[in-house]
Amino acid sequence: MLKKIRVILAALVFVAVTLLFLDFTGAIHHYLGWLAKIQFLPAVLALNLVVVIALVILTVLFGRVYCSVICPLGVFQDGVANLSKKGKKGKYSYSPEVKWLRYGVFILFVVALIAGINAFVALLAPYSAWGRIVQNFLAPIWQWGNNLFASIAEKHESYAFYTKEVWLKSLPTFIIALVTLVAVVILAWKNGRTYCNTICPVGTTLSFFSRFAAFRPVIDTSKCKSCHLCEHKCKAACIDIDGGKTIDYSRCVDCFNCIDNCKFGALKYRFAWGTKPEVPSGDTSAPADKTRRAFMVGSALALGGSALSSVKALAQTEPADEEPVKIEGEGGFADIIPKVAPKRTVAITPFGSESVKDFYSHCTACQLCVAVCPNNVLRPSKDLKHLMQPEMSFERGYCRPECVKCSEVCPAGAILKITPEEKTQWKVGTAHITPWLCIVDNGTVEECGNCARHCPTGAIQMVRKDPDNPRSVRIPSVDESKCIGCGACENLCPARPVSAITVDGYQIHHKA
Repeated sequence: MLKKIRVILAALVFVAVTLLFLDFTGAIHHYLGWLAKIQFLPAVLALNLVVVIALVILTVLFGRVYCSVICPLGVFQDGVANLSKKGKKGKYSYSPEVKWLRYGVFILFVVALIAGINAFVALLAPYSAWGRIVQNFLAPIWQWGNNLFASIAEKHESYAFYTKEVWLKSLPTFIIALVTLVAVVILAWKNGRTYCNTICPVGTTLSFFSRFAAFRPVIDTSKCKSCHLCEHKCKAACIDIDGGKTIDYSRCVDCFNCIDNCKFGALKYRFAWGTKPEVPSGDTSAPADKTRRAFMVGSALALGGSALSSVKALAQTEPADEEPVKIEGEGGFADIIPKVAPKRTVAITPFGSESVKDFYSHCTACQLCVAVCPNNVLRPSKDLKHLMQPEMSFERGYCRPECVKCSEVCPAGAILKITPEEKTQWKVGTAHITPWLCIVDNGTVEECGNCARHCPTGAIQMVRKDPDNPRSVRIPSVDESKCIGCGACENLCPARPVSAITVDGYQIHHKA
């Protein structure tokens, strides 16, 4: 019964959290957004002490149920493990804790978190890793399905669905998500919860409390027949029958497989507060098994490290020019050259982030804000320092003043919740003009004014290039006191491939 309850709850939470990353409308977040806020790392970075303390108390009382029910990456590993061992008699065997690797990764994670090495933090965080996997591999399928329904509905004069543009937001982030997915699947397929109990920093953090859990699986040695069935069913490889019929509670994730499969009633999930945690008496497993597990985990870490190294060149490379799009009209064919991102002095972070530093120090790179951005403005950064963390860019759209979806879904406090009215008073950057790129200033056309017409705050005015000549062409001029950095001017500027008017971010955001 305990296992059935755990499986049902885990399935519901897993589906709900996954839908948060797939929902590009933001509607589901109104009902299920709290599931993102109770994930451990976002709660820590948001300084949400209520959630952090609640998760610690939950672990002290019932063990690591967080890992088996609430964490989406943990539930995903259970699914992979179940598929890999389905129908097989011999499943898992006890494996001693690889302390040097487990605590070594944890120390590196804490140091990186304190030092602000966010790429490494985001690489290991399980919630963020699952968000990147969903965004890069499941979201495109979900969106293509939506577009199919939109096409069918449109033919029947219905607009219940609207088309969503599907595009690769960041090649480096895609590569990291792919490497993470492959590493997690291999580890779960071969050894169950190896990732959780060796690499995952959240699992290691909770392990400090789970070893003293009030309720936990306990072996009744008088009833145990040493059949090893519980050990073979343990995905955490933490039950040691030959070594004294003990359980390593620091690695037990309360999946209840052992209790569900014990034929002699020797295993019970019961109150055991105050009893000394059972620690395996020694390494009784085969040396080859220990070596193999350590090798596989080390290989997974090496894959992650090589992913960061391999994307360094991609992260620092300018976008390649795409093939011109041919548009047929009355005058023949016109070459429309796609825009490319300019080199910005300061990255632009979303409205609601108080500063660039504050945003990146809280952001978990989970991609929720990227998922719900309807204007294709937010995308994972290619800058190695902030790799995978979102930034704003305006090649495909601009940040519309009425849209505050990213501030509504951020679980880590990187983007504060704001209203559309507050957004118009929030200044994240300012526009600058590069005269020789302006098609009026360089003499390509005599009149434009596209940037001024579409500026939502009236920060751009068209002025005479030569104030003393009444017939002089008009060129844009920016009033920085009014500019909020929404990027409408940059996006709608007809200059190609780089806009003549571009936005640079502010290190510290201002409120009017």
